[in-house]
Amino acid sequence: MSVNIRVPGPLRRLTDGSAQVEVDGSTVAEALADLDARYPGFRERLYDDSGNLRQFINIYVNDTDIRFGGGMETPVGERDDISIIPAVAGG
Repeated sequence: MSVNIRVPGPLRRLTDGSAQVEVDGSTVAEALADLDARYPGFRERLYDDSGNLRQFINIYVNDTDIRFGGGMETPVGERDDISIIPAVAGG
C-alpha cells in the first residue's frame, strides 16, 4: 500500500531534495523500512543503536503523534501522510 512521507528539510538530501516521497507499508514501521530501502541513510538518522526511534524524532500519522496510539505499529492507509518531525530545542 502506497503511503506519503513528509521529509523534513535536514533529511531532504537523502531524497534528492524531495519534501514528500511515496513508500509502501501497512504500518509506520513498514513504511519507514521501505523509506530506508529506497533512500538509504534514514535508518541511522531515525533509530538509535538499539533499534528504537531516537528520542528527538517525532512521527505523526496525519495529525496524530504515534506515541499516543500504536507507536511504530500504527496502521497506515492509502490516504495517510506520515510526517517526520525532528524536535527543536533552544531559545
